[in-house]
Order: sequence, then C-alpha cells, then structure tokens
Amino acid sequence: MENVKAVAATAGVETIDHKTVGQESLAPQTTRIMDPWSYLFAWLGGCVSIATFTVGSGLVGTLNLLQVVVAISIGCTVIGAALMINGRAGHVYGIPFMVQCRSSFGFAGNRIPALVRSVPAIVWYGFQSWIGAGALNLVSDALFGYSNLVVFFVGFQFLQIALSVLGFHGIKWLENIGSVFIIGSLIYMFISVINKYGDAISTNLVNVEGTWGTPFWAATMLFLGVYSTMMLNVSDYSRELHKNVGLFRQVAIYANSILPATLFMGLIGLMVTSATGEVDPIKVFSSAVDNKPLLIITMLFIAFAQVTTNILNNVVPPAYALMDIFKIKYKTAAVIVGLLAFGTFPWELVKDESAAGLNLFIQTYSAFLGPIFAILVVDYYILRKQKLDIDKLYDPNGPYKGVNMAAIIAMGVGIVVALIFSSVSWYASLLPAGIIYWVLMLKMPAAQRFMS
Repeated sequence: MENVKAVAATAGVETIDHKTVGQESLAPQTTRIMDPWSYLFAWLGGCVSIATFTVGSGLVGTLNLLQVVVAISIGCTVIGAALMINGRAGHVYGIPFMVQCRSSFGFAGNRIPALVRSVPAIVWYGFQSWIGAGALNLVSDALFGYSNLVVFFVGFQFLQIALSVLGFHGIKWLENIGSVFIIGSLIYMFISVINKYGDAISTNLVNVEGTWGTPFWAATMLFLGVYSTMMLNVSDYSRELHKNVGLFRQVAIYANSILPATLFMGLIGLMVTSATGEVDPIKVFSSAVDNKPLLIITMLFIAFAQVTTNILNNVVPPAYALMDIFKIKYKTAAVIVGLLAFGTFPWELVKDESAAGLNLFIQTYSAFLGPIFAILVVDYYILRKQKLDIDKLYDPNGPYKGVNMAAIIAMGVGIVVALIFSSVSWYASLLPAGIIYWVLMLKMPAAQRFMS
C-alpha cells in the first residue's frame, strides 16, 4: 500500500481514506463504511427515479400490465447481474470507476468513458431537481398560498449541492433514514392509484393484448437503460461495501432494492397515464391523492426521492471524473456538478411532448454505455483473470499511460451496432464491443503494453 500511495501522490491523487466526512479520494479504499443493510438502503433510495415513472408512462398503448411487469423484472434481473459483475473490481480492490478504466482505456483514454457517464448523470440531475422543486412548490401553494417554481428550483438545487459535499458518509445516513419513508410512500401511492383508477386500469391495461415482440424487448431495455449508467460506475459504490459480503448476497441486495422501486414507479406511471393521459409526475400524483395532508406527504416524498437519487447516482460519477481529470477535491467537484445541472434546462424536459424524447435519450446514451461495460468486463475477467496490478493503475508514466486504441476502436464499433439496433441498443452493443476488444488486445501491437 505504501507503493500505491507514493505513486498516487505522483499522479496528483489524494491518498486519504475518507474517514472524515466529505473527504473523498480516488485512492484504493481501505475503510469500508457500508454494511449490507446500509448498501441495500442506499440502492433503494437511489433507484426511486422519476425517469422510471416516465418510461412507464411512455408504454401506454404498447404493452399490457402483465407485459410491463415482466419487462421490468427482466430488466432488473439483468441490472442486478451486471452490477455484481462489473462491481467486482471495486469491491475487491477498492478502486473507483475512473481508476478501473485505466487498464482498458489508459490514463488519458479514461476521459472518454468518464464523459459518456457524466453527461446523462448531469441531465438526470437537472431533470429530477426540477421535478422535486415542483413537488415542493405544490406543498408551499397548498400550505401558504405561495407559488414560485423557479425560486424553489434554485433553492432545491443548492440544498442538494450542500448535501452532496458530505460525500459517502452523508449518502449513507441520508439513504438509511429515508428508506422507510420511501417504502411506505411507494406502497401508499400504488394503492391510491389502484383505488382511484381501478376501472380504467382494467380497461386500458389488463384487458388488452399488447405484444411480446420487439416493443416488449425494447421496454426491457428502457427500464435497464435508466440504470445503465450505474452499471458502468458501480465500482464507485461497491468499494464502500464491507469486503466480507459475498457475490450472491450482493445480487440479493441489488435485486431487493432495484426491483421493488422500479416496479412501483414504472407501474404507477403506466397506470395513471393510461387512465388520465397525464405524463407530468407532479400532476399525476396530485390528481391521484384527494386528501390534502396525504397530498403534502406525497409531494414531500417525491422531493426527497429526487435528493436520494441525485446524490447517489448523479453527483458521485461526474464528481469523480472531475477529480481525476482536473486534480481537484471532491467538494469542489460536487459543487461544479450541481451548477452544471442548471444548464440542462430541465423545464424543457418535463413537457408532455418530451416523454418520447426522454426515451430516445435513454436509448441513445445506452448505445454508448453498453460497449464500455463490455470492454470493462472482458478486460477484468477474460484478459486479466480478475487480477489487477494496483501500482500500475496509479502510475501515470507506467504501461497504461496515454490512450489504448483497442478500447476506443471496440467502443466505436459497439456504438455503431447499437445505433443501428437502437430499440435494444445496450443489448446489441455488448458482443461486438467485447469480442473486438478481446481480439485487438491480443493482436494489436500498440495494445500489448496494456496487457502487462
């Protein structure tokens, strides 16, 4: 470990273990702060995503209720397996995603997957912040007669920035405290929707044929695509998990957190939109709840859920990328990410006509994320047999210096294939990118030094 610290210092990387609140580092993690329950609660809070609601809303008229349940289940099964597989390097070696990418993409090349991962994170950050602000604005209007969505958006965004600088210690306690509230609110909203729109749901979703063809598999890809970002940088989280948590237990944690949250949010979006035609989450939830106190609680839940999702999924990855590229501290990076989210113009993303655009956005960024996932898995499991040289991963002048063109070429081919089969882009990209990367790493002269 001393060698790692010396090399990391040379690379401009902080070598502290973040035992103190707010101190995040790209160095190998030795102090693990997440026990299995904390890890479960973190993922549960992080997966209550309005994006899942939007995907569910967009399936009205395409699939029936059973098909949506099966599509969500398949998507979440793939997600759980992928998280366990790609999170292995982080869990075993304590390294974050940016460091994990160095053996395959190189010290300079890892900026490409960092950018690909960061863009959707920042877009979702802004989108979900606007939804959360809308919920708070509705609460204020109901209680005090004051309504100003822009003010609440700005205030809500700065609140999240303040919470995000607390790092993983803050994330741990925020998710632990909020998980019970989240579970109770989801169950309550689900029951409320069924009670209010039961007849319309039966007519529009249960007693319709739907399809088990390409649109069904495209739906599994959409639900998977919401989390395809996390599948890429799961090492950022798994390196915080206690080392004695085995593989099967990890899969159980992922399944028991992601599946319930996705089912509730996706089905609520599907059922309410099918009954009312409304796709705006705030209008949907406010129309589903007739009782004023319960409406306030529901809106507070929506706002809180956006905080838990944003801080875990949409702050940490781009913040770590900024730390690696610009050699800045985590707090500074987290603030920058929060400010960038203002520039996503989220008020444009919540319009009725934007629902189809968001689905297209998921399909498109999944086309870029799938090849990177395949490259990381082939690199770690097939080429390196799950054995990493940590000293080389922190040596900017070592064999991983520069850009590994084998990864860039494989990623490019995977993206092209994925865009051709855009409805199932993530699935379609895996084999082409993985196989080409494997062949190029074995045959391409310029890639040989990356094999060390």
